[in-house]
Amino acid sequence: MPELDGRCTSTAAPCLLLCLIALTLNGCASTSQSGHTEKVPKIAGVSARLPSIPATPESTTDDMLTSSAVRPAAYSSPPPDVQVASLPTGDEASITDRPAQTGSPVESVQRGETSPHVKMNLPTALAMVGGRHPVVGLARWRVREAYAQLARAETLWLPTIQAGFSFHRHDGNYQASNGDIVDVNRNSFQYGLGAGATGAGTTQQPGLVAQFHLADAIFQPQIAEKTAWARGHAAGAVLNQQLLEAATAYLELLAAHQDARIVESSRDRMSDLAELTADFAQAGEGLLADADRLYTERMLMENRVVAADERIAVASAQLAQAISIDARYPIVPTDITVTPVEFAPPSEEQADLVQIGLMTRPELKESRALVAAACEAYRREKVAPLVPSVLLGYSTGGFGGGLGNELDDVDSRYDFDAVVLWQVRQFGFGEKAARRETSARVQQARFEKLRVMDEIARQVSEAASQVKFRRQQVQITRRAIDSAESSYRRNLERIREAQGLPLEVLQSVQALESARRAYLRAVVDYNQAQLQLQWALGWPVDQSDWSTG
Repeated sequence: MPELDGRCTSTAAPCLLLCLIALTLNGCASTSQSGHTEKVPKIAGVSARLPSIPATPESTTDDMLTSSAVRPAAYSSPPPDVQVASLPTGDEASITDRPAQTGSPVESVQRGETSPHVKMNLPTALAMVGGRHPVVGLARWRVREAYAQLARAETLWLPTIQAGFSFHRHDGNYQASNGDIVDVNRNSFQYGLGAGATGAGTTQQPGLVAQFHLADAIFQPQIAEKTAWARGHAAGAVLNQQLLEAATAYLELLAAHQDARIVESSRDRMSDLAELTADFAQAGEGLLADADRLYTERMLMENRVVAADERIAVASAQLAQAISIDARYPIVPTDITVTPVEFAPPSEEQADLVQIGLMTRPELKESRALVAAACEAYRREKVAPLVPSVLLGYSTGGFGGGLGNELDDVDSRYDFDAVVLWQVRQFGFGEKAARRETSARVQQARFEKLRVMDEIARQVSEAASQVKFRRQQVQITRRAIDSAESSYRRNLERIREAQGLPLEVLQSVQALESARRAYLRAVVDYNQAQLQLQWALGWPVDQSDWSTG
């Protein structure tokens, strides 16, 4: 029996690739730099408080993204590579009470101090996409169903065993074999292998009976085999798709936590600016209109913090669905931050990548198997009028009976029947229609295969282009953060030296937040494009020259 494609029976191959991403994410954190406030000299009688300026203007983008403004405070040390997470039941270690830490992105999911949550990393999430996942489990049981149908088709020519007992009684007129009508009262019974014999007739239900069309006995196993292959490849495609969805959902959840930290950091800066502007206005060095504007910006920032909390909750629910666990318990990623990951592709040429996808994708293998099954069905219809239907029956047991109410002369009885029939349906018009029907199905399967080929080529080309251009976006937004941080630093220095008003820092705060969020989105999109490309290539994890960046 042909083996199923390996991807439909194991999650190991795609998981090996995706685990590389998790290992990269777990080890990329930099040392955080906690922000603080310091007293500055009075400006026209106003004691102002300004956020501190980083000591090193050359701080890198990764430092900013892994600083206390972005990185969860609760994850200051890297967790183990793999944490076994389970459904939150009882006192399992995977469920903890949420600590009451102000500003932590963990609390931004749900700020109740006693709410349980589930901690997991990417390998743990992918490990849950297995046979117990409803989507994957359904696909695998459809494969088992297909192979059961194949086993039944392979035994189509074998006889069926029928054993039992039958009783027959007749009272009244009866037509004899010579045509005379006679009045007779009789009864008979039969038992053993087969039943239903009456009078001089054969056993109506043979003990051993084989009834089949020879074309079915020849071609149905071939059709069922190709269909089972198709189901196996379809199960592999379902598994690959579900792994991609789980990995993408995990990255979205991780990005939601990091985005919340960025927004909370901007809120803190905005709060400091609002208080400072109010102090300037009370001292007569600024306008109350400026203080009102900063207060409005602060309230809008609070609203964005709430929106960030909502995004975390939604992303957690989506990941719970992707890995099929209880969505009532928030999922907290144990990875520290989001960083770009790099995979050396099997080829730099887009045409070569498309060819790899066409060779490895289970969806195309499924389509090819369905074309083969349709061709076997067409061949069956072509041969059907030329080969017979077969009926073979054999019975043995006891038989007896008599007139009136007598039951005697019970003795052994043996029957053997063989019937061979050639059938031409509807004067041949039915045969022609059947051939046209199966021929049309062959063409449908072939065009479906071409559609799948076009779709795979598009998916590979699209993902390769996304990887190329999103890599550029990561580089551009990284430079934008450097520029925004420099602008923010210089504006703070001007305020410290009493050369401007706090309102002038507002635009720098907004630009820095926008740059950090743009960089985060660019990194997440780039990582998802990498995953999308590997999925489009059929997860070719046997490439030994892959590396992570």
